[in-house]
Amino acid sequence: MSSHAPDPADLALSIKEWGRELGFQQVGITGVDLAEHEAHLERWLAAGYHGEMDYMAAHGSKRSHPEQLVPGTLRVISLRMDYLPGDTRMAEQLAQPEKAYVSRYALGRDYHKLIRKRLQQLAERIQGVIGPFGFRAFVDSAPVLEKAVAQQAGLGWIGKNTLVLNRKAGSWFFLGELFVDIELPVDEPNARDHCGSCRACLDICPTEAFVGERVLDARRCISYLTIELKGPIPVELRSKIGNRVFGCDDCQIVCPWNRFARPTEQIDFQPRHSLDNAELATLFRWTEDEFLSRTEGSPLRRTGYQNWLRNLAVGLGNAPSSIPVLEALKSRREDQSDMVREHVEWALAEHEARGSTGSS
Repeated sequence: MSSHAPDPADLALSIKEWGRELGFQQVGITGVDLAEHEAHLERWLAAGYHGEMDYMAAHGSKRSHPEQLVPGTLRVISLRMDYLPGDTRMAEQLAQPEKAYVSRYALGRDYHKLIRKRLQQLAERIQGVIGPFGFRAFVDSAPVLEKAVAQQAGLGWIGKNTLVLNRKAGSWFFLGELFVDIELPVDEPNARDHCGSCRACLDICPTEAFVGERVLDARRCISYLTIELKGPIPVELRSKIGNRVFGCDDCQIVCPWNRFARPTEQIDFQPRHSLDNAELATLFRWTEDEFLSRTEGSPLRRTGYQNWLRNLAVGLGNAPSSIPVLEALKSRREDQSDMVREHVEWALAEHEARGSTGSS
């Protein structure tokens, strides 16, 4: 810092104020010691719960050592931004099996660019006061233990569903981090667990992916199966997925703390292309060009077109045996993708087993 730089405590207060002005609901500051969380990560990886997410095991110890990932890092500024649209009709849509359920974080524009831009603006404001300094912004895009950082920065505690929970905001928020080489005062970690004896999130999971409190077997998690998994979805889990075609929010929907969640003020997070009320059969008829066009700037792009069809085929297999559902499935019996065809045949077999009388 220059000789004209403000007192570190005053600078920390200013950073939090600037963060709120940039649209973040909360800002906290922590150091770089994540030893306790590192041990949890190592146990989780050793159990193989990360499935095909090899990136979780890559980078050695950098994930739990910010100062190794970005040499010179002294503090991590952790920020959260609410994303839940106001009228989400989540339970209503899950109860209509012919509808496609898309995780609420993915209904609008991709959050990565928006939050990274705001983090860059925050860094520029800091730089305007203290002069050049070392920093790097992260938004779910590098080996960062973002939930551990948020907990240690006082933004919340890690709930039984492995998500960061906040008493005033629940869990419907994104996290972002700014690694800095400034020695700022740190905030008190949110050490208290406010979950109590509640098991709502553990018990609601459709695929029983939680093997214990705060321990998720990603290989059974619907978010992993519909987004991260590249190959076929295990047959034994398909019927449990229901109409969830991209991610799953069940463990958040039932969390009592989410009654305090507030609707987002960010227009970019509002639903696009009516994805909060779309029919499975309609989405299944999208061509690849339509998929690419309608998911431009959207988190949905991550799954890719073939896996998008794979997910929709499973949803259609779990839907009631209506004419639109059966016709949509049969329209892709000759799809060029082996994986899509296999999921279509599974879905049609499910309807036949339930006594469908659709014509071939």
